[in-house]
Amino acid sequence: MKLISIKRETKVEGRFTKKMGVLMTNVTYIKKQFLSIPYKTLHKYRDTYYGEVKDCDDCQLAR
Repeated sequence: MKLISIKRETKVEGRFTKKMGVLMTNVTYIKKQFLSIPYKTLHKYRDTYYGEVKDCDDCQLAR
């Protein structure tokens, strides 16, 4: 049994960008877990409509 593991999870979230307005996109979280309890988010990113991978800091969660 591993004490520390890394897990990747994808959720659908609503984002807001100035150019496109409200955007529903898949956001992938990479989290570090200790005994299957997540305690730290290492990275989060999203896939664009054109297949590019962008960091989630580019767009805001709300207006």
